[in-house]
Amino acid sequence: MKNTTTKYTVFIGTVVFFIACSTKKDTFLARNAHAVTTEYNVLYNGGIALESGLIELRKNHIDNFWERLPIERMAKTQAELKPEQTKNANFERAETKAIKAIQKHSMNIGGSEKNPQIDEAHLLLGKARYYDQRFVPALEAFNYILYKYPNSDKIYEAKIWREKTNIRLENDAIAVANLNKLLKEIKFKDQTFADANAILSQAYLNLEQKDSATNKLIKAIEFTKNNEEKARYRFILGQLQEELGQKDSAFATYQSLIEMNRKSPREYVIQAKMRQAQQFDYQKGDTIVFLENFKKLLSDRENRPFLDVLHYQKGLFYDKSKKFELAKKEYNRALKVKSQDAYLNASCYRNLAEINFNNAKYSIAGNYYDSTLVHLSPKTREFKAIKKKRENLDDVIKYEGIATRNDSIIYVANLSNEARINYYEQYITKLKKDDEQKKIEEEKKRNAPIAEEAGMRPKESQMPKERMGVPIDFDDIKPATNNKPSTFYFYNASTVAFGRKEFKKKWGDREYKRNWRLSSVKSEMAETTLAQQQDEKDKSKTEVKINPRYNPEFYIKQIPTNPQEIDSIVKERNFAYYQLGIIYKEKFKENQLSIAKLEQLLINNPETRLVLPSMYTLYKLYELTDKSKAQLMKEKITAQYPDSRYAQLINQGSISEATLGNSPEAVYKNEYALYESGEYRTVLVNLNEEIDRYFGEPIVSKFETLKAYTLGKLYGISELKKALNFVALNYPNSEEGKAAELFLTQTASKIEQLKFSNAASKNWKILYKVNAKDGKENKVIIDKINAFIFGRTYDQLTVSQDCYSITEDFIVLHGIKSEEKAKGIATILKEYKDYKITINPVVISSSNYEVIQINKNITAFLTQSSTEKIQKPVVPISPQPLPPGAVQSIIEPGKEPKKP
Repeated sequence: MKNTTTKYTVFIGTVVFFIACSTKKDTFLARNAHAVTTEYNVLYNGGIALESGLIELRKNHIDNFWERLPIERMAKTQAELKPEQTKNANFERAETKAIKAIQKHSMNIGGSEKNPQIDEAHLLLGKARYYDQRFVPALEAFNYILYKYPNSDKIYEAKIWREKTNIRLENDAIAVANLNKLLKEIKFKDQTFADANAILSQAYLNLEQKDSATNKLIKAIEFTKNNEEKARYRFILGQLQEELGQKDSAFATYQSLIEMNRKSPREYVIQAKMRQAQQFDYQKGDTIVFLENFKKLLSDRENRPFLDVLHYQKGLFYDKSKKFELAKKEYNRALKVKSQDAYLNASCYRNLAEINFNNAKYSIAGNYYDSTLVHLSPKTREFKAIKKKRENLDDVIKYEGIATRNDSIIYVANLSNEARINYYEQYITKLKKDDEQKKIEEEKKRNAPIAEEAGMRPKESQMPKERMGVPIDFDDIKPATNNKPSTFYFYNASTVAFGRKEFKKKWGDREYKRNWRLSSVKSEMAETTLAQQQDEKDKSKTEVKINPRYNPEFYIKQIPTNPQEIDSIVKERNFAYYQLGIIYKEKFKENQLSIAKLEQLLINNPETRLVLPSMYTLYKLYELTDKSKAQLMKEKITAQYPDSRYAQLINQGSISEATLGNSPEAVYKNEYALYESGEYRTVLVNLNEEIDRYFGEPIVSKFETLKAYTLGKLYGISELKKALNFVALNYPNSEEGKAAELFLTQTASKIEQLKFSNAASKNWKILYKVNAKDGKENKVIIDKINAFIFGRTYDQLTVSQDCYSITEDFIVLHGIKSEEKAKGIATILKEYKDYKITINPVVISSSNYEVIQINKNITAFLTQSSTEKIQKPVVPISPQPLPPGAVQSIIEPGKEPKKP
C-alpha cells in the first residue's frame, strides 16, 4: 500500500512539474516558475557575462587625453584589433544567455507576454549586441521592447539605449529629437535622467552644437550617482569649455574634479592637473608655486603610473620658460618611463627636435624628427608636416656640416706652426680626459654585477665541510640538479670572479703549496707583482706615446697646404653658406638665420657670382626686418652694380628693353626651342652652363626644370624623378617647384606602372638602333628608307631619327597599320638588294614604343617579347613619353599646353 502511494505521488509530482514548465499554459504556477528561472538562472548569468565584458572593456580601453574624450567608451572593432588581440567573448556569452531566456521561457499567449522577465531579456540582448558593435540587430531588440512592452518598468532605459544605438548609426538628429522628448516624460531626476542627458550631450557634440552639449553635460554631472561617470563628465566638460574659450570656467571644472580626490579614478585627476598647468601664465604666474606643486606630484608614490605625463608637462613648462637644458632633461625622463601613450612620446621627440633645431644642431634634430615620425600616425597632417621638414633638413645637415668642417680647416690652415701645436695639444688634453672617463664608466659597468653579487657571498663557516681545505677546480663545479636555487658560493660565477679578484689584490699570485701565507713567500711574490705592475705602467706609457690620436703631428699632417686645395675648400664653404641662407629663407622662413649666414658669406669675401645674389637676398630680408639696413643695401647694389638686373629690379621694379634682349628669359626661350626640336644633348650641355651663369636668380628654377625633362628624355623616368625632386626641394615656393611636387605625388607613380602590351594596335613602327655620332651612316639608312617609301608609293609612311639615350638614336619608320605588314616591310628592307639594311629591325607597336622611351628599356622588351606573353598596360599613355604640353605647364605655367 505504501509503495503504491509513493508511485502515485511521484507520478502526480511529475505531471505538475511539466504543467508548470509549459510555456503554453497561462497559469500562476507556470508564470512564476518561468519568471524565477529566467531571472535567477539565465538572466543572472547573462548579466554577469555582460558586466565581465564591461570590466574587460574598461581595462583594455586607453583614453586619448590629447583629444576630447567620448562620453562612453567603446571596444575596438575587429579591424582595429592587433593580431595578438581577440574579440571580447563575454558579450557573445551574454547574447547567448539572452536568446536562451527568450527561446525557452517566453510565454507569448494570445499576443501578450506573460513572463515579466522577457523584456529584460530583450534589453540584455540589445546591450550585448551594442557592445559587440552590431548596431542594427541591437536597434531591433530595443525597438521590440518599445513595441511589445510599452508598460515595462524598463521602458525609459530601453529608449535611452535605442538612442545610443541611433547615435552609433550616425542618426544624431533623430536621437536629439527622441531624447528631448524623453526628458519631458521622465518624472524623477534619477540615474536614468542623468544617462539621458549624457547621451544627448554626445549627440549634440556629433552635431557640433557645443553650447547645447555643455548644458546637458552639466545636468548629467548633477544627477549621476556614479563617481567614475561624474569624474569623466567633468573632464569632458572642462575640455568643451576650453574649446569654447571659457578658460576660467574650464579651470574651475578641472578643480572640482581634482577635489573629488579618491572618489575619482587617478588618471582623471592627473590629467585635470595637467590641463590646469597648460593654462599657466608664464609672464605673471608664480613659477615657484608651480614647481613646488609638481615636486609634490612627482614625489607622491600614488602618481608613479603617471610619471611620463608629469615629466612631459614639467618639460613643457621649462620649454616655454626658455630654460631649454632643463626642458631636455624632463623630456628625456618622460621617454625613459617608456609610456604607452604614443603621442606623448612623439611630442617629447618633436620638442627635443625643435630645441636642437633652434640651436643649429641639425643632425641631432634630424634624429629626433625620425623618432617623432615612428610614433605618429602616417595619416595625420602633423606626420606629413614633420616628414617634409625632416626631408628639408637633409640639405641643412649637409651644408651645415660642410660649413663647420671647412671653417675649421681654414682656421687651422691660417695658424702658425706653434699655434697649431698649441691648438691640438689643448684638443688632445680634452681627448685624454674623455677617454679616461669612458674607461672608468666601462669598468663600473663590468664590476656592477660582481659588486651586486658580493653581498650574497656565504661566510666560511657556511661552506660545505668536505670542501674546507681541499683544492677546488672551479671549472668542474656544477650547481645542483634540483629546482631549488643553490646558495653555495662556488656555484655562482660572478661571486667566484669577485673572490679571485679580491684574493689577487690582497695576496698576489701565489702557488698552491704549504705555508703559502708565510711572509717570505709573500715578499717574494710581492716583488714579482710590483715588477709586473711597473711593466704594465711602462707599457701603458709606450701605448700613449704610440697612439697617434695623442700626437699633434697626426693632425697637422692632414692640414692642406696646397693653395689650390685651400681655395677649393674656401669655395665649397662659401657655396654652403649661400645655400644655407637660401634654404633658411625659402624653406623654413627663418629670416634671422638666413641673414646671419649671408652676412657671414659676404665677410668671407666670396667669389663674384655669389656676391650680388647674396646682397639682393639680404636686401629683400632687410625689407622685412630692418628698413634702414635695406636702404643701405639698396644704395650699395646701385653704386657697385648699376647696370645689373638686380639694380633695375630694386630701383624700377622691372627690367628695361635693352637688358631684356640679353636677359636669361631670352636665353631660356632659345634653350626651350632647342628642346622642342629634339636637340636634347645640346640643351643639356647648355643648361649646365646657364645654371652656373645665372646662379642665384629666380629664373634658375625654370632652367632646372627644363634640365630635369631633358634628363628624362635621355635617361628615362628614374632620372626625371630625381631631377624634379631636386627642383621641388630647392625651389618649394616657386611655380616650378610646386608643379614638380605635383608631378612626383600624382603622375610619376602612374607612369612607372606602365608595362608592355600585346593588345591589338593599328599603329606599328620599325626601329633601327644606331650610334648618334655616326651621322653619315645614319643618313645612308634614312635615304634607303625614303627610297623604299617613294618607290613603293607608301605615302602614309614617314621616317624620323628619334633620340633614345645620351649616345644612341632610333631611326623609326612610322605609319604602318598592322604587325604583319611591319614584319614584311622589315624583311624587304633587310634582304632586298636595293636596300640591304644590315641592322636588326625591331617591330613594335606605338604604345610599347612609348614605354621603352619612358623607361629606356629596349633590352627588356626584346627579352620579354621572345620569352613570355606580354601583359596589357595598366594605364594609357600619350604619343610621347614626356608630352610637350606637360613640360610647358611646368616650365611655363601661363602658357597653353601644346596639343600632342
